[in-house]
This record gives sequence, C-alpha cells and structure tokens, in this order.
Amino acid sequence: MTTSTYPTDLTDRQWHCIRDLIPAAKRRGRPRLLEMRQVVNALLYLLVGGIAWRLLPREYPPWQSVYYYFGRWRDDGTWRRIHERLRAQVRQKAGRHKHPTAGALDSQSVKTTQVAGVRGYDSGKQIKGRKRHLLVDTLGLVLAVAVTAASVSDPAGARLLFRRLSGSCKKLRRIWVDGTYRGQLLVWVVAHFQFVLTPVLRKEEQKGFVLLPHRWIVERTFAWLCCCRRLSKDYEVLPQSSEAMIYLAMIRLMLRRLARN
Repeated sequence: MTTSTYPTDLTDRQWHCIRDLIPAAKRRGRPRLLEMRQVVNALLYLLVGGIAWRLLPREYPPWQSVYYYFGRWRDDGTWRRIHERLRAQVRQKAGRHKHPTAGALDSQSVKTTQVAGVRGYDSGKQIKGRKRHLLVDTLGLVLAVAVTAASVSDPAGARLLFRRLSGSCKKLRRIWVDGTYRGQLLVWVVAHFQFVLTPVLRKEEQKGFVLLPHRWIVERTFAWLCCCRRLSKDYEVLPQSSEAMIYLAMIRLMLRRLARN
C-alpha cells in the first residue's frame, strides 16, 4: 500500500483501475527500476499544478525519467489506449453502451508561452496560440482531440480530427456543432462517414448568454480541462504533447469517477 504524498496522487482504488493498462517492462535491456505508480503520480502533479518538468518534487522519480515515459507513451499511443479503455468503463457504469452514437464538436483557442512550437493567430477570438478541436460524447467524455495552430479554421481542424477517429466511434450517427461548421464540411462528412453534422444555432431574437441544446456539453468539457493549470495555456513544444496532456486530464477525471463508491 502506497501512502499519498500530494492531493493529486492516485488512491489505491484509482491505481487498481489503471495498473493493468500500464505497459509492461521490456524483456531486453536494463530492468525497470522505477515504480510506475509514482511516475503517473508525478505526471498528475505536473498536470494539475502547472509546473515545469524540472520543478517536480524530490518525492517523485527524476524528471528526466518521468518525461521519458510521458514521451514514450505519447508516441506509441498508450495514453489514448488507456483513455479509451477507461471511457468505455465509465460509459458502462453510467448505463450507456461503450460505443457512443452521438457527440458534440467544438474548438477552443488558448494562448501559448515563450516556448517554441507551432502557433498562429485566431482573428475571431484575437488569440495568438493554438486551437484545441474536441469531439465529446453526450457525457462530455473525449472521443478525439486534435491540436493545431490557432490560425487553422474550425472546418479544417474538424477534417483533421475526423480522420483520427478510432473504432470506438464506429456507431456515431449524429454530431452537434455550431454555425462555423456549415458549408462544404457538411457535404464532405456525408460523403466520407456514416454520421451527420447537425448545426445548433442561436435564434436571432436571443441576446446575451444563452444555453444552447447539446452544444453546452463540449463547453463543459473545456471547463473540466481548464481545472488543470497545465492546460490553462499551451505550454508544450509539440502539439502531440498537448493532445497527450488532454488525454491525461480526462484519464484523471475518469479514474475519479470509477473509484467513486
């Protein structure tokens, strides 16, 4: 039994939900000496606290080792596989089929820092940075994510995201979007996929803040992500690292739901 050092550390029940999904050590080469639970704890501390890699507390493994596993599992798709397994379990616990049939799509522009990497200017939001394209199910759980420069349009980002859909999205039939996804994208989706995009528009007489049906689901997911300070801005050099951080944030959220009494 491992005692938690920081509030972000996994509980025993949470670790039990994820430990079998952690890749086993390689048979060849140097034996694995690090405790994987502490590696995951260090990543969660960094994600929630929004700190730099070199500022990881000494109670955790060396930051170089933690970053090695983060980058390795990012590149081989481990974070996404763990995320999809947990999402299926959360949906089944909620009484839903593990494969969703409907979802919501939207984007979020966030500022970047002085760290080098891909970036652009979103003239609509007047933000220089990157754009997160997010597809979620009706529970707000992420189905796919794509991070691009903020200058990439929403329809172009949607095309990139749709090309990344995995087999867990094979039952999708309807995706709710806002008005920016209309036009040629609707025709392209019908020609290449089994689902359709359904725009949800604000009525002309509506003024100020209005809670639009279905679209609020993805907005809530963006709010969940921003609870992690590492995601309040985009601090990563690679867009792939930004996507991995989003998957890690959702893994943390789903572990808390699965470990709940």
